[in-house]
Amino acid sequence: MQSEIKEMQERIAFLQRHIEQQDRAFLELSKEITALSQRLARMEGKVNQLGGDEEAPPADSKPPHW
Repeated sequence: MQSEIKEMQERIAFLQRHIEQQDRAFLELSKEITALSQRLARMEGKVNQLGGDEEAPPADSKPPHW
């Protein structure tokens, strides 16, 4: 019985560490997504300032020389 309790305690400790590691990873990913979203918004703004808001051809269309 004692060995079973000890094994369960070890498993719980492992799972707690694993959850903490996942929480840190999710926080880092969230920060990275936020930074990339801000960067994309800035780049879109620059493209629009340069006249990039003209209508672009569909992405799946072939170039004129095809």
